[in-house]
Amino acid sequence: MFKQIICIAAIATAITGCATTKDANAPVPVDATALEASLNQQQVNIVNAIDACKSQQAASMTTLSEQLAQLDAKVSTLKQQEKPAVVPVVAPAQCPPSPLQGKFILGAVEDVFVDELKASFNTRIDTGAESSSLDAHNIILFERDGNQWVRFDVFTSGAKQPAQTFESKVERFVRIKEADDKTDRRPVIHAHLEIGKYKAETDLNLTDRSHLEFPLLLGRKFMQDIAVVDVGQTFIHGKKKGGSTSSASK
Repeated sequence: MFKQIICIAAIATAITGCATTKDANAPVPVDATALEASLNQQQVNIVNAIDACKSQQAASMTTLSEQLAQLDAKVSTLKQQEKPAVVPVVAPAQCPPSPLQGKFILGAVEDVFVDELKASFNTRIDTGAESSSLDAHNIILFERDGNQWVRFDVFTSGAKQPAQTFESKVERFVRIKEADDKTDRRPVIHAHLEIGKYKAETDLNLTDRSHLEFPLLLGRKFMQDIAVVDVGQTFIHGKKKGGSTSSASK
């Protein structure tokens, strides 16, 4: 706009200068044709001057637009450079499956709590035995509501303390082959066990184990699918708080 004003002022000055070059007191003959031609020429000059100013302004606007575009490009580049580098997330390699396959480890001897007896027993974990057995005495079978039941005594506080009497439904009977090739028919009860923080259910056959070191024995059927045995360790899972711990005496 400022440049356009300068152009118009220059044109006006030129026209004024042309008008004042002649003597004002001298008589000027009026030639209508010449005057018209002069006015037409002045009009053409003014239009050309205005067009020149417009062209100059258009060129200036084009230059400014190009400079703005360059600034925008530089700003975009700076913004991209300010962004933190993108670090690809690499998924960790899948760990190999545990050889234990979710099973827990038992030592050769563990403290086992039998919920039905409310007592803990030093227990032999024996992979050589198929079934599990509990030291029981005065085993008496009887019938209740048409079902076979068993009454038995267990030394829950050790062999030197009085035994406790329990009754339980008989799940079935098993025949166990003994060392002298004789078979022993034993009643089987169902029991709920706790070993440390682990809980499990199993069947226990009742028999006199007073001649053996441990009053409770857990065999392969109990360990199958839930546990593996480290024969080099004992009491891996500690002892359960509460309840008594029983050990058989030879």
